[in-house]
Amino acid sequence: MPLVAKDPVLDLIVSKATDGGHRAEYADRVWPCAVGRAGIGLKRGEGDGISPRGAWPIRRVLYRADRLAAPQTVFAVNPIAPDDGWCDAPDHRAYNLPVKLPFAASHEEMWRADGLYDIVVVLGHNDAPVVPAAGSAVFLHVARPDYGPTAGCAALARDDLLDFLALAGPETRLCFC
Repeated sequence: MPLVAKDPVLDLIVSKATDGGHRAEYADRVWPCAVGRAGIGLKRGEGDGISPRGAWPIRRVLYRADRLAAPQTVFAVNPIAPDDGWCDAPDHRAYNLPVKLPFAASHEEMWRADGLYDIVVVLGHNDAPVVPAAGSAVFLHVARPDYGPTAGCAALARDDLLDFLALAGPETRLCFC
């Protein structure tokens, strides 16, 4: 797990806010942020609700082309299709990888009605190499209006997420602190 020094100019820092919630800081910007229902900490296993402490590179950005234009960013951007999923079955060979639906093993559906995955920033958590049960589908995505907890991701308001993506550089990481 990469616990490395954080650079406030290069990294999106997600940490506890003084009001008891969480915040995300990038350069001179600060936004309200949601994290996993179990907070930020050391990952215990699949489904633990923990946003994993550490610095995670941004791999690519996915988005719903039927709901918004492609985000402006330095990262690779790909549209989400109705048959896109993400495997979260630790015993499956596609664990922590995108899959096409229908898919028999446990998975997340990427094409969501609630808008939370209208923009999905895929983080490099447990992907080099993938370790079974060490956590899957850790993303930065759109927050609920009340900033309710995620399953272990980070989440920003849609406009804040678009603002961050437009500002982020190619070496930017998300750091859960």
